[in-house]
Amino acid sequence: MTSPRKILYLGSNSGTSKHRADALVRLEHQVEIIDPWGFFPQSVLLRKLQFDTGMPWLGHYVRRRILRTLNGRENNQYDLVIVNCGELINAKLVKDLRAKFGLVANYNNDDPFGKRDRNKWKLYLEALPHYDLVVVVREVNVQKAYASGAKKVLRVFMTADEVVHHPRCLSEQDYSKWASDVLFIGTWMPERGEFMARLIKMGIPLSIYGSRWQKAPQWSIIKNAWRGGELHGDNYAKAIQSAKICLGLLSKGNRDLHTTRSIEIPALGGLLCAERTLEHQQLYQEGKEAIFWSDAEECAAVCKRLISEDACRANIALAGKERAQKNNLFNEAIMQAVLKTVDENGNHSRTSSQISSFPTWSN
Repeated sequence: MTSPRKILYLGSNSGTSKHRADALVRLEHQVEIIDPWGFFPQSVLLRKLQFDTGMPWLGHYVRRRILRTLNGRENNQYDLVIVNCGELINAKLVKDLRAKFGLVANYNNDDPFGKRDRNKWKLYLEALPHYDLVVVVREVNVQKAYASGAKKVLRVFMTADEVVHHPRCLSEQDYSKWASDVLFIGTWMPERGEFMARLIKMGIPLSIYGSRWQKAPQWSIIKNAWRGGELHGDNYAKAIQSAKICLGLLSKGNRDLHTTRSIEIPALGGLLCAERTLEHQQLYQEGKEAIFWSDAEECAAVCKRLISEDACRANIALAGKERAQKNNLFNEAIMQAVLKTVDENGNHSRTSSQISSFPTWSN
C-alpha cells in the first residue's frame, strides 16, 4: 500500500466518481473533493449544450473558480491531483495544478475517443498531453490516448465497489418488493429498445428500471415491463439480489466489451446474463460463473431455461460471486494501482501499463 497522501479530487461528488474517492479514503488517504459541475445550477439544457459544443468558456470559468477556491483555503497543499472524467477541466488548469502540486492524473470511465458523445470531450482532449497519467477502461482507447499526446496510459477494467456493492441482508418484505424474473437496470439507448422489445415478444418476463425509456420507439411494447427510474444504493443492490437473472447490456456507442454491471452484478450475488464478448469471457467462465449470449434469440432461450432451474441459477451466481472476488476488480485495488503507476511516472516515459495480475478463470 502506498503511503498516505493528501489528494485533491476533481470530480462528481456522487455515483462511481464518489465511489472511487471514498475508496481512496478507505485506503487512508486524505481526500478533498471539488465537483466542477457544482459551480453551476443543475440544468439539463446546460449539460446538453456542453455535450453538443464543448463550450470552452465553461473550462475558463471552472479554472477561475477552482483556483479561487484553492487560494481561499488555509492549507491548500496536495501531494496529488486526480481528475475524474475531466470534460470541464481545460489544459490551462491542468498546467496550473501541475505547477503547484507536481502530479495530476486523469481517470475516465467513458469513451472520450468515440463518436457517441459529440463534443463533450473537447476540453479533455486538449488537456490530455498535460496529465502525468491517463487512466482508461477500454483497450481501444490506449493508442488513441497516445495519438492525442498522452505521456503515460494505464488501462484498467471497470470496477465494483467494496462497500456499495456488498450484498445486503434481505427481509421477506425486500424480496416481495424487488423480486423479478429477468431484470435490467440501465438507461435507454437506441439498440436497447429494440433488444428489449424482442425479448418481450418472445415471452420473457422483464423488469426494467432506468431513465429515458419513454423515448424508445418500442415504448408501447416496453412500457408494461418498465418499473421506474434509476436505482441507486440499497435499492440497486436489493433489486439485483432479488432477481433470478440480471441482464448486462453494453453501450454500443461507448464501444463496451464489459461494463460496471459486469462486475457489480456478480459481486452482489446476482446471476450475470450478458452479451458474449472477449472481455466477458476473460472475466467469467461461461456457463459456470456467468451466462452469455450473442443475440436476443439466444438470450431469450437461456432465460427461459434458467427461470425454472433454481439450483442451477444459485450455483452459477455463487461461482460468479467467488470469481468476482478473485478477480478483485474493486475500487480500492484499482485506485492503489493508479497511485502506484503515478509513483512510477517520474521519467514520463511513453509506455502503456495494464493491470498485469488480472486473473482469468483459466488461471
